[in-house]
Amino acid sequence: MKAVVVNPNSTGVEVVEHALPKIGTGEALVKVEYCGVCHTDLHVSHGDFGKVPGRILGHEGIGIVEEVADDVTSLKPGDRVSIAWFFEGCGHCEYCTTGRETLCRSVKNAGYSVDGGMSEYAVVTADYAVKVPEGLDPAHASSITCAGVTTYKAIKEGGAAPGQWIAVYGAGGLGNLAIQYAKKVFNAHVVAIDINDDKLALAKEVGADFTINGKEVEDVAALIQEKTGGCHSACVTAVSKVAFNQAVDSVRAGGTVVAVGLPSEMMEVSIVKTVLDGIKIVGSLVGTRKDLEEAFQFGAEGLVVPIVQKRPVEQAPDVFDEMEKGIIQGRMVLDFTGETV
Repeated sequence: MKAVVVNPNSTGVEVVEHALPKIGTGEALVKVEYCGVCHTDLHVSHGDFGKVPGRILGHEGIGIVEEVADDVTSLKPGDRVSIAWFFEGCGHCEYCTTGRETLCRSVKNAGYSVDGGMSEYAVVTADYAVKVPEGLDPAHASSITCAGVTTYKAIKEGGAAPGQWIAVYGAGGLGNLAIQYAKKVFNAHVVAIDINDDKLALAKEVGADFTINGKEVEDVAALIQEKTGGCHSACVTAVSKVAFNQAVDSVRAGGTVVAVGLPSEMMEVSIVKTVLDGIKIVGSLVGTRKDLEEAFQFGAEGLVVPIVQKRPVEQAPDVFDEMEKGIIQGRMVLDFTGETV
């Protein structure tokens, strides 16, 4: 089967012929339809989290169950399911038993610690694969499997409520979905911040109340404070230290900054402002199986529509290069159905 793997030097990706995986106890074999490409895949391909040469990448996989192990009762052949970053938890630690399963210290992550969804066939732990509801396009579901659930969870972590102001830093594939969840699911007001006019135009199209080009405004946070009185929360999807620092200054007293993007730099936080204004800074890591189930459902209802472009599997190295250059609009999805030319 065709698979997209980390190259031998952990400096990028390559498309190879790979042995067909076999299922074991508690597992299911999935014929992959689509798998989105995420910035985390780029990190993994470059060994930023530790080198994993030969690893099959991908944690935005969607496909049809072809076979299940004898002991599996949660899935059956024909089910459409996810292959997500949160591949499996231990099931018994304090995080797994208190609704914070993505923080499990023994977690397995698709496309990093175990083989992921960028292959014609993939194995999933049946109880951790989330079913895709009827009416949700599988290519759209692919993006929701990571980008969607990540931003949905982040907006929830910020305490979003109807009528509040939410700042979304970074209007790319993640930010675009964050805007949609904030606006169309939580009925909040949204300001989108980016340095690319094309991404800001798209942000406006999907619901942002107003946009700011960070390259053209001298003091982004001051402008946000002037127009909104300070946002109630800020969701930072941008891979930029500057964006994180601006986010802290853009929220009102009692506001929450939710960190999602993974720049390598350190934040510079004013301790005085954080204490006196009661600012909360929280990290948000993807979402639980329940979060993904909810995120899928909002997609099935048409409230959130990912902007995706399907690409043939053979173009995977080009897609990774484009992502590194920051020229991708929306989300790129690798097509394993063979229908994209």
